[in-house]
Amino acid sequence: MTAGAARIAIVTVSDRASRGEYEDKGGPGAEAWLRGVVTSPMTIDRHIIPDGRDSVAATLRDLADGGADLILVTGGTGPAPRDLTPEAVADVMDKELPGFGEEMRRASLREVPTAILSRQTAAIRGRSLIITIPGKPSAIATCLDAVFAAVPYCLDLMGAARLETDPARIQAFRPKST
Repeated sequence: MTAGAARIAIVTVSDRASRGEYEDKGGPGAEAWLRGVVTSPMTIDRHIIPDGRDSVAATLRDLADGGADLILVTGGTGPAPRDLTPEAVADVMDKELPGFGEEMRRASLREVPTAILSRQTAAIRGRSLIITIPGKPSAIATCLDAVFAAVPYCLDLMGAARLETDPARIQAFRPKST
């Protein structure tokens, strides 16, 4: 396990936000959610990049290979032609964790029928966990609330930084030692 503060990156994937034509709400929404749940030391770096398979893959590769423990990617997971975040994740991953996407869609479907259009997923590259999430802050909360209990243990298993959560918000699951 890595000692010290967890290194977390939040990547907003949006042509318009990357050009300054649209206010990024996903990045700040994801950061606010993390700051309300994670109690252990962490550093958070936010990035805004254009849509596109190559731009997303290059950014994820740089962040993962540069030592990010957790990478949250907001945007680019819908059915529109430029929504290629899942394809970019596939280009850089070592292992896919499809249960994350399944659970995020299940939780989101309780709130909105169009959640079925979402292509959220999660994957591992090296010692980085990459999770794709929606861009709307309320949808980010729904998705992270649904899956984050598994994130700290996943990071433990990967040899990444240890994350602790506020049990009043999210009870992180770790098996009991025998």
